[in-house]
Amino acid sequence: MALQCGIVGLPNVGKSTLFNCLSNAKAQAANFPFCTIEPNVGVITVPDERLTKLSELVNPQRVQPTTVEIVDIAGLVKGASKGEGLGNKFLANIRETDAILHVLRCFDDENVTHVDGSVNPVRDKEIIDYELQLKDLETVDARIQKVQKQAQTGGDKVAKMTYDILIKYKEALEQGKSARTVTFDSKDEQKVARELFLLTSKPVMYVCNVDESSAVNGNKYVEMVREATKDEDAEILVLAVKTESDIAELETYEDRQMFLEEVGLEESGVSRLIRSAYALLNLETYFTAGVQEVRAWTYEKGWKAPQCAGVIHTDFEKGFIRAEVIKYEDFISYGSEAAVKEAGKLSVEGKEYIVQDGDIMHFRFNV
Repeated sequence: MALQCGIVGLPNVGKSTLFNCLSNAKAQAANFPFCTIEPNVGVITVPDERLTKLSELVNPQRVQPTTVEIVDIAGLVKGASKGEGLGNKFLANIRETDAILHVLRCFDDENVTHVDGSVNPVRDKEIIDYELQLKDLETVDARIQKVQKQAQTGGDKVAKMTYDILIKYKEALEQGKSARTVTFDSKDEQKVARELFLLTSKPVMYVCNVDESSAVNGNKYVEMVREATKDEDAEILVLAVKTESDIAELETYEDRQMFLEEVGLEESGVSRLIRSAYALLNLETYFTAGVQEVRAWTYEKGWKAPQCAGVIHTDFEKGFIRAEVIKYEDFISYGSEAAVKEAGKLSVEGKEYIVQDGDIMHFRFNV
């Protein structure tokens, strides 16, 4: 399931350094704009303590975690919507992603130049918002011209719905609001809205890049971001990217944990970011557990058992008969599949079962 989070931001806010922390890929991290010209893609392992605990009980031959794709996209500047800087490339790259990790500079450092000469994360956020909103408005206006006549005279219900949705988006964008602030009640409307692929409709998480001393409690810049985004449906994550980079270079787990303790953190910000990115994409995890392999599988929240079976193999979905389900807590509590069955805690579910995060699944199928 190749869903992607794109890392975006102005030049020199720490995007590529963050990307390097997240993956073994080595995007060039330099103190000048546009050092990332082609998008770098990293396939990142999602940390999950449940997988570790299951493996300790089952003792399998191999363990396979789930992953998420992170894309490092070139820095944006004012005028990107009109093609300034690497604007067209930036906008094309971001359109291909499913969610946005928006990195904001929330630290002072005279040795790291700022493209606008001073540190102001709210201004930086608004620059990117504005450019994306302008591009979306351009897209919306073009679509309105295409469907307006059909919607008003043709009696086409889908065209009428599309037109009404476009008008709502146009009103919001002209007020300087992102498309994600517009909500729709019906599933049909939501489907049409998604298929417009607007840049500002994508879910977003603001990553406040702070100095080491602000890694735990944040700082004045983080508070500015919180205030500016309080009406948005967006998450904020505080991360000391330079510190995370230093931690990532340590060779042993013990050294990394010692470093974290010195900073005052229980776990790395990178781990928190990866899990948050996974959730931002509306993804959850189910497990399969056997002596050959304990494995985490990715599915979209709300999927039913046959769809989740299809993640393993399309034949599993086509020939789905039933799913045998053990709750993660029950497996850990009883210690083995046999003990769970003996306690009567294994359930047999049909095609309408909505899979829950952490379920341990065994699919029965016939093709």
